[in-house]
Amino acid sequence: MNTIARYASLVKFSHTIFAMPFALVGYVYALVSTGEPFRILLLVQILLCMVLARNAAMGFNRWADRRIDARNPRTAGREIPSGAISARRALWFVVINAALFVVVAASINQLTMWLAPVALIVLLGYSYTKRFTAWCHLVLGTALGIAPVGAYIAVTGRLAVAPIILAGLVISWCGGFDVLYAMQDEKIDRAEGLHSVPARFGARGAVWISVLLHVVTVYAVWLLGRYMPGGAWYQIGSGLFVVLLVWQHIRFTPKRMDRIGASFGLMNGLASVAYAVFAIIGLLTA
Repeated sequence: MNTIARYASLVKFSHTIFAMPFALVGYVYALVSTGEPFRILLLVQILLCMVLARNAAMGFNRWADRRIDARNPRTAGREIPSGAISARRALWFVVINAALFVVVAASINQLTMWLAPVALIVLLGYSYTKRFTAWCHLVLGTALGIAPVGAYIAVTGRLAVAPIILAGLVISWCGGFDVLYAMQDEKIDRAEGLHSVPARFGARGAVWISVLLHVVTVYAVWLLGRYMPGGAWYQIGSGLFVVLLVWQHIRFTPKRMDRIGASFGLMNGLASVAYAVFAIIGLLTA
């Protein structure tokens, strides 16, 4: 059990809460909009794909950043730098999860089979973007934004406008909060020659860029409401999501970096769950 806990900590399994709710929205929207029957096996396959893909992505990120993490006081206690998990075992963990992800995706339909390697390129490639672009935060957002689109494709075998808008919502939302989170490492990133929005534009610039990204998020929330049935329920979820989005910009500022920690993740987790719960209720009761 201790080994399982170490690997769960390696990939921050609790952070699955960021993308999973949006994947479920994409899944339920696909069922409701197409009239496809509910299939428990398909739902299990979708959830497995999400968990396996995220395990591969986070495990690879920790492996790729192991030497950088060892030099950063904030991350030196992570599993690989601290020796709790060896770099070799972490890499095997990534390989196994990536392979299983491809196998499960291929078992769903032909389009998910062909798109699985593309998704892996984005998911694993994110880990190296900080080496050459300050906009790595948007690549992380894209990695999470794949989830609702993938869930929709798993049900229907095709693309549609609504899940693409939902992906845009996730990309801008995640990119925006990751910019705020990265302010903790502004000095370390510069010292290591790494790229991030805070390292390039400073803390104040990072805050404004995060705000702009979240303005895009709010627009996407509004635009998606035009496609979602069950308007009243959707509006409640949207309202809670936007309130929590605004609150994090009030609470987390360059002068209040000490507040970014567990509460930051909790706030964004609550935002995604609140949005998804009410959006799904709206879809099912329309």
